[in-house]
Amino acid sequence: MGLYDKYFLAPFINCACGTKPILYQRKKVAPLCEGRVLEVGMGSALNLPYYDRNKVEFIWGLEPSEAMREKSRPNIESSGLDVKLIDLPGEEIPLEDDSVDSILLTYTLCTIPDWSTALQQMRRVLKPGGKLVFTEHGEAPDEGVLNWQNRINPLWKKLAGGCNLNRKIPQLLTDSGFAIDELDAMYLPSTPKLFAYNYWGVASIA
Repeated sequence: MGLYDKYFLAPFINCACGTKPILYQRKKVAPLCEGRVLEVGMGSALNLPYYDRNKVEFIWGLEPSEAMREKSRPNIESSGLDVKLIDLPGEEIPLEDDSVDSILLTYTLCTIPDWSTALQQMRRVLKPGGKLVFTEHGEAPDEGVLNWQNRINPLWKKLAGGCNLNRKIPQLLTDSGFAIDELDAMYLPSTPKLFAYNYWGVASIA
C-alpha cells in the first residue's frame, strides 16, 4: 500500500463519497438489494447501514484497495451483516456463474479501468431474473458542464485514483448486455456541477 493511497487518496475518497447528498443516494438504492449480494467497489462499506436486513442473505464486498478495505472493517464489524471482503478488482470476480441475486454499484463505474470486462463479469455472475442496482455520477447533459468535465478529466483521473467525470453510465450498461428497467437522473444538490450529475436505477440481463 503506497503512502499516497493510505494517507491521501483513501481519506479523500471516503470523505467525497460520504457527503450528505451521496449518502442520500445510497439510501435510495441499497434497500433494493436482496438475497446474495455482490457489492462491487465496496470502499469503506458506507452502504451497509442502508441494506434491508430482512431481504439480504449475504454480501460479497469486492474492493481492490487495501487502504479502503482497512477503512471498511470497523463498519463491517458493527453492521451485523454477513460480509466477505474480496481483494480483487471488478474485472476479476471470483464467483460462479449465476450465483448472485443482486449486484450493487455505487460510485464505482467511474473508476474501473476496463469497465467493459467488469460489466461482463457482473453479467456472468448475476442470476437470470436478478438485478443490478446502481447510483453513479457521470456525463452531464449540459454542454457547458460537459465541456469542463472533458477538459479537466485527464488531470482529475490522476489525482482521484482513476475516477472519470464524464462516463456515459446508461450506455455503459446497455453496451454490456444489460437492460435498464428503471432510471432517474439529476444534479445532486450542494455539489459542484462537474461532479454532481447522477444516474440511478435498476438494470437486468437483456
